[in-house]
Amino acid sequence: MKMKKTISTIVVVLFTISSWSQSNLIPINPEISSIHWVGKKVTGQHDGIVNLKSGVIEITDGKLVGGQFEVDMNSITVQDLSGEYKEKLEGHLKSDDFFGVESFPTASLVITKTEKKMENHYAVTADLSVRGITHPVNFEMHLANNTASSKVIIDRSKYNVKFRSGSFFENLGDNLIYDDFELEVVLKY
Repeated sequence: MKMKKTISTIVVVLFTISSWSQSNLIPINPEISSIHWVGKKVTGQHDGIVNLKSGVIEITDGKLVGGQFEVDMNSITVQDLSGEYKEKLEGHLKSDDFFGVESFPTASLVITKTEKKMENHYAVTADLSVRGITHPVNFEMHLANNTASSKVIIDRSKYNVKFRSGSFFENLGDNLIYDDFELEVVLKY
């Protein structure tokens, strides 16, 4: 009887210890998540959306510790234009001048480091891969109400997106398109 009680106690202790450091991979729901992009040029800006294909965040001991996400680059759309101009810009963004979606149909982001700044708020470092090129990016991420949200600034020139970039061409004047573009990301889980 004493042996059974000892084994039961050990099992309970081991279960409790393992739950203290439990890591959970939480799937992101692409259907209700959103990625809104804004690209700026000297004479204005354009914005639109691109769809998340898949993703998970990793929570250990109630803290964000990792995650990985895949974006469907074929889904890129423009929201501030309509008709012929909308179709023309969407086609151009999908072309080799920008994201080359025929050769590179997805982009990915893998969280490599997190630092908790305050309750549910993290400084994140991640590896972003666009057009087969990977570079680290840094951003803030907030977790609340089954939602991970962040604003990410991407320098397109690091990913060989050269079209009208001041990093590659001089004297573009009013034709200059700024290298940095913004992503407003809302991931629902």
